[in-house]
Amino acid sequence: MQFESVIGLEVHAQLLTASKIFCGCSTKFGASPNMNTCPVCLGMPGVLPVLNRQVVEFAIKMALATHCTVAPCSQFARKNYFYPDLPKGYQISQYEFPLARDGWVDITTETGTRRIRVHRIHMEEDAGKLVHDEFQPISYVDFNRTGVPLLEIVSEPDLRTPDEAVAYLKSLREVLRYLEICDGNMEEGSMRCDANISLRPVGTEVLGVKTELKNMNSFRNVQRALEFEIRRQAALLQSGEVIVQETRLWDATRNVTLSMRGKEEAHDYRYFPDPDLVPLAIPSDWVTPLRTALPELPDARRDRFLREYGLPAYDAQVLTSSKALADYFEMAVGFFRQPKVVSNWIMSELLRLLNRDNREIEACLVSPDNLAELLLLIDGGTISGKIAKTVFEEMVATGQRARSVVEEKGLVQVKDENAIEAVVEEVLAENPAEVTLYRAGKEKLLGFFVGQIMKKTRGKANPKLVNEILLKKLS
Repeated sequence: MQFESVIGLEVHAQLLTASKIFCGCSTKFGASPNMNTCPVCLGMPGVLPVLNRQVVEFAIKMALATHCTVAPCSQFARKNYFYPDLPKGYQISQYEFPLARDGWVDITTETGTRRIRVHRIHMEEDAGKLVHDEFQPISYVDFNRTGVPLLEIVSEPDLRTPDEAVAYLKSLREVLRYLEICDGNMEEGSMRCDANISLRPVGTEVLGVKTELKNMNSFRNVQRALEFEIRRQAALLQSGEVIVQETRLWDATRNVTLSMRGKEEAHDYRYFPDPDLVPLAIPSDWVTPLRTALPELPDARRDRFLREYGLPAYDAQVLTSSKALADYFEMAVGFFRQPKVVSNWIMSELLRLLNRDNREIEACLVSPDNLAELLLLIDGGTISGKIAKTVFEEMVATGQRARSVVEEKGLVQVKDENAIEAVVEEVLAENPAEVTLYRAGKEKLLGFFVGQIMKKTRGKANPKLVNEILLKKLS
């Protein structure tokens, strides 16, 4: 029997506010354990939470960017469960009356664009973190993360493959980062994902029994965990066994999912309205200015790059993958008005070197106008494209201006015909056998001669003049 997978994702995005959702404690990552805490986020008796206005505004922005309807009134609820990292014995979240519903995100797949529906977006507080001792059976609790504001973005079960799930996650991450409300760092836990997955026979509409997957801290792990779970469930169904509804952990070391606990239902959490927080009214005159102030979002910017700069779809996709990279490209084009040339250098050279050094574009030492200066030197014939790559490596490492590197290292291109002719004659004289073979019809040797000439001139000879003079001498 052939099965198809049905996947829905619950994405938690940590918001880039300076303080927590219900108190004034810092949200800064990396502080010493339990330093960023107070009686409110530690759940001490007699304290009252106060809602952070910026959390609501960030949530509204994400709702608008994903085409959701913002509820005029929403309500916080207590989600009751016991776990050592939850100091109050409940988590403040939203249940029956979330902030927003019924949106969508478009993703690009091999078969074209697919629309993935967003079921709901709601605000909640994060729990703490358990740190397990490596040498003895003891766990420590760090409450710094307790009360950090989260958005939970819940999709409909519209995803059908692990590839689609990853594409959806990447699209959400792009939007969050364009809005500058979440840094999307999965390794640090500021963007986390739980996946619900079930299988059903191809051609049927009835949903199968689902499992929930946790502990996936990268796009690669999301894909691998879903692929494993599809294989596991298919093997069980084909052998006549049943799928158990449960929560499973992804073990990235062994590349398997492991049973963690039975999957909870909503009634297990005994949701009820939080008595310490009044219902949240969001009038239209709060939403409208936020809608007006939304930045140009990834899909719109991608379309504009295609239309305005005449770029190929692949270039536009790469360049708009982050707001900072798209901004960098547009600033560079402002100084050097050849968009495709700028795109080629960013994608082939700049991103290669940044990836090598494990740096983001925000940490790049080469400013857009400095990249443009290098391209102008190539365009004007001052340096060759090959020399430019050497210059660019120095620029990326030090932040020096392109012209300074060229002058300092004496890399100005040789355009003196007499000087180049002398080198050509020298190379031909040193390689008489190759000259004879070339003249006998082995024209591929032309590349050999060019290579020898460029080697002698340390890559500084003008390639066009080299070819012209070489062909003349060999004819």
